[in-house]
Amino acid sequence: MSETPPSWPTVSAVQAALTGRCPRCGKGRLFQGVLKVRDRCDVCGLDLRQSDVGDGAAVPALFLLGTIIVGLAFWVEFRFSPPLWVHAVVWPIVSVPLAILLIRPTKAALVAMQYRYRRSEMGL
Repeated sequence: MSETPPSWPTVSAVQAALTGRCPRCGKGRLFQGVLKVRDRCDVCGLDLRQSDVGDGAAVPALFLLGTIIVGLAFWVEFRFSPPLWVHAVVWPIVSVPLAILLIRPTKAALVAMQYRYRRSEMGL
């Protein structure tokens, strides 16, 4: 008798994005390190190597972040007129963590949407 696969709960892309969890079971961690997607879910065994979001997460996050950072840099320059070295020190310290904070949930959401809408193409 063949074994039926377990019934997995429906995990929304928003839930996967905010928690950084597996798009199938919602329990296993999606990321290994900061931005690298794991090869397999450590809970349900979902093969995450099939997910390829490419630059899909980075581009909108960096466009948004670039707009915000440039606007803030202009505001600081015209309001306080600091020396150039202040800009060179402050903006990388602000922008790198914000970029990671924006890219990580965006990447998780794209992996979850890819799992949901391309399951048959991925052989799942």
